[in-house]
Amino acid sequence: MTKIKVGLLTFSDGRPYLHQELLPTTRRYQEGLKAALEASGLVEVVAGESIINDNECAVRESKKLRDSGVELTIFNYAIWCYPHLTSIAANFAPGPYLLFCNVNPSEPGMVGMLAAAGTLEQLGITHERLWGDSGDPEVVAKLLSFVRTAAAVGRVRGQTFGLFGGRPMGMYTAVSNLDQWRRDFGLDVEHVEQHDIVAYSAEVEGKKVESALGWLERYVGEIKYDDAGLTRDKLRTQIRSYYALRRIIAEKKLDFIGIKAHGDLTEDFATMDIAEAFLNDPYDWDGPHEPIVAATEADMDGALTMQFFKLITGKPVLFADVRHYEREDDIWYFSNSGTHATYFAGASMDPAVNLKKVTFYPEKNYYPAGGASVQHFAAPGKVTLARLARRNGRYGLTIVPGEFVEFAKPIALRKAATVTPEWPIAFARLEVGAERFLGRYPCNHIHGVYGDCVREFLTLAKILGIEAEVFGEAKR
Repeated sequence: MTKIKVGLLTFSDGRPYLHQELLPTTRRYQEGLKAALEASGLVEVVAGESIINDNECAVRESKKLRDSGVELTIFNYAIWCYPHLTSIAANFAPGPYLLFCNVNPSEPGMVGMLAAAGTLEQLGITHERLWGDSGDPEVVAKLLSFVRTAAAVGRVRGQTFGLFGGRPMGMYTAVSNLDQWRRDFGLDVEHVEQHDIVAYSAEVEGKKVESALGWLERYVGEIKYDDAGLTRDKLRTQIRSYYALRRIIAEKKLDFIGIKAHGDLTEDFATMDIAEAFLNDPYDWDGPHEPIVAATEADMDGALTMQFFKLITGKPVLFADVRHYEREDDIWYFSNSGTHATYFAGASMDPAVNLKKVTFYPEKNYYPAGGASVQHFAAPGKVTLARLARRNGRYGLTIVPGEFVEFAKPIALRKAATVTPEWPIAFARLEVGAERFLGRYPCNHIHGVYGDCVREFLTLAKILGIEAEVFGEAKR
């Protein structure tokens, strides 16, 4: 992903003699913060040329940030500074805004930040606050958390979602209002016929298909051909569908997609399990690629949740059904016929590590067109799960911390046999009781990544101006 361009403005005392006296201090703190951010390799900092101490300077420096195309702005405080200067800068410097107070006990920088923050709150300008030493790795991690999240909100604006097919199997929660998406997130939706996948598949070069088939047969742990639902020709068709989708995405300049699949494709062509898995993966048989969020069942809000996960973390994102809860082991079964990236089988960027744990099963009779179902068990590790959803027309964000847990293979297979053994499963233990989860969780689909990004998703909700609810027992 391209580096995030961050604006940085440092504020000063409005009295000229104090501004001049403390200029070495304010510049030192600005340079230290700039260096700490850029050392991450994720950020390009556009810092103000002048430390802001009067109205004219506030306008000039904030306009420079605007004209340079920064994606967010950090307001920096090391000494007492006049709070009205921050309000003036916010007229032009691009948001979202983070107010950062340095650890400087000899000067009242904290007082300056709080005065500026109160001013922005009176004006109704959303912002986040952070304080600490820019040389502290924990503080830098929190800074970068905000930077990644704020940039994700900006980068979603102007993106295009490719909607293949319509509402799947009567699910209201999978269909979003185009006007609301444009208003709330700045997104556009391009409707694409599912037949285009069929038509483009017919044009894929045979040599590419055979190469991909050979790669899969070499690396996938087991392919259970049965000469009926799963044959080499059917797997070739699924490979062709992947290439067809990549071509459509490129031609229509789509940023993320959802595929209805159920009905015409699953009955008369092939399932999209292979295509969805390798779109969401960070690789395919042709080498590494940036994951392309692809939601099964054309779930628009699910795809948007996944896109935010991807833009914030850069990681492949899970899509699953909330399939079953087993009280004995306090385990949730997150399982769905499509969309599970093979990455989750081993949590590795190396396909060889993951694919040896993957089995291609013949599709269930739910899908008479046949093809391969991409089965595996998710690797263990801490996860953050979430879902954007609407209640009475307003978006909210549900955040679910937890972990994926691993069972010995015989036990995992026995548990899988109680649901749909041909489908991938993430066995999850959540930081919330089953009663609250089932009583409050807003839909049947759930999404997530490895790691703890609860902080980022709380910040996301604040920037978007929507309510967030954390389903966690731990203090956050």
